[in-house]
Amino acid sequence: MKETEFIQELKLKSTKAYSQLLDAYQQKVFSTCISFVPNKEDAEDIAQDVFIEVFNSINKFKGESKLSTWIYRITTNKCLEFIRKKNTKKRFAFLQSITGNVIPMDKTNYFTEMNHPGILLENKELNATLFKAINSLPESQAVVFTLHKIDGKSYQEVAEITDRSLSSVESVMFRAKKNLKKLLENYYKNEH
Repeated sequence: MKETEFIQELKLKSTKAYSQLLDAYQQKVFSTCISFVPNKEDAEDIAQDVFIEVFNSINKFKGESKLSTWIYRITTNKCLEFIRKKNTKKRFAFLQSITGNVIPMDKTNYFTEMNHPGILLENKELNATLFKAINSLPESQAVVFTLHKIDGKSYQEVAEITDRSLSSVESVMFRAKKNLKKLLENYYKNEH
């Protein structure tokens, strides 16, 4: 079935088309989610949200990009929404702990999925540090770095997903690497 026909089926809310869509994209979407949010339960929840969004928004899909690009764009946005919410909650919890209203939560290890295929580092602590460093980059850099380096997408795919030119993706990537290097150097200086 050609992509245009398949999209038509999806727009008609065909359950067969949806189960094909899930078969084709479930793992890929989950893999992208876990690249941004390295916690299995959260990544699964976000992936579920992605498919609900795809189901609800398929009629808005104009076919200006490939279906896969559109799905990855939704995935990236859902992950960013989740990270933004999480960071807001963290700041709130931190403020509460400073003002003494609430006992701060123990830092249980959030990074459950450090055996992500895109990350071949053995050391869990180093992985957690890397993810924290990525999350402290400006959002555009974090997105490009995560999609390319952790999720393994090509520069071309990243350009399509983020709606940027190839040269723009390359320069954002260059800045991301430079900033990460600085962040990680500072981390190691402070550790020893």
